[in-house]
Amino acid sequence: MPNMLGQSQAIDGVRAQLRCYAGCDVQVLIEGETGTGKELAAREIHYASVRRDYPFVPVNCGAIPDSLIENELFGHDRGAFTDARGAQPGLIDHARGGTLFLDEVDTLSCKGQVTLLRFLQDKEYRPVGGGAARVSNARIISATNVCLEREVAAGHFRRDLQYRLNTLYVYLPPLHERAGDVALIAEHFIDAVAQRLQGPPKRWGEDAMQALAAYAWPGNVRELDNVVLRAYLRTEGPVIGLAELVAAEPAFAKHAQVAQASTHQPDGSFSAAKTQAIRKFERDYLTQLMRQTYGNISAAARLSGTERRQLGKLLSKHGIGAKPFRSR
Repeated sequence: MPNMLGQSQAIDGVRAQLRCYAGCDVQVLIEGETGTGKELAAREIHYASVRRDYPFVPVNCGAIPDSLIENELFGHDRGAFTDARGAQPGLIDHARGGTLFLDEVDTLSCKGQVTLLRFLQDKEYRPVGGGAARVSNARIISATNVCLEREVAAGHFRRDLQYRLNTLYVYLPPLHERAGDVALIAEHFIDAVAQRLQGPPKRWGEDAMQALAAYAWPGNVRELDNVVLRAYLRTEGPVIGLAELVAAEPAFAKHAQVAQASTHQPDGSFSAAKTQAIRKFERDYLTQLMRQTYGNISAAARLSGTERRQLGKLLSKHGIGAKPFRSR
């Protein structure tokens, strides 16, 4: 079963939702920015449900021509049109017993919305050129990177179709709202890249990890995946530092400038300087603590006299993951 990476409170809440919804055999609407993992969330629902042994069929609604929407969804019978020499099942048939995932459902045209609404009302459909109605038992999970409620208010999406799709609702938070998850995901991706390319293992330098944690990630997890791949390819040694990260992705250049300026120029504000010094102390202390315990958070908590949960929050605050400190 696929897993959504992360240990933040935000993503833990989403995972609990997905597990709950897996047991409710009704439509689900997933909303979230591009790159937040909407298809992955849909797969988690599918593979945790009783439908796990049946097909999961993803389709991008924006890629279906308006003139072919019924044919794509419902298929056609022999002789339905000139080139129809045999019957062809549609996506609904391919997803029989399983899940049909409708990505970018907001891109459906008016005709496409009416077609889908008619099917959702009673799960009946007729192949193009077919006679008797057929019944589908496929579960529908849809996703969009826009707010469907706003699309309805603007007159771009049918209210009755939104009600049908939105029986259960999931919101996927953007990466910048998932405190501490950037470090965890970046570590996972760097290991996955090394395995995929059959290359040497590499790890993140502290300065690079700080820059990754401070970045806004407008492209979310998908953007992080791309940055990790480029940084791995641009780094010759075993450690990916801030210089290598900037070489792979110029958007991080400002982080290098800030780091350089803070090294040579004291802040004029006593309060700001004190805050910065405390933050540096915390990060240096936590880094050394994790080195001493080889990434064992429970051992680090005992050594520091801190509750494990509180220590976990501090590590997340500074974007420090356990994996780089564990023996390979």
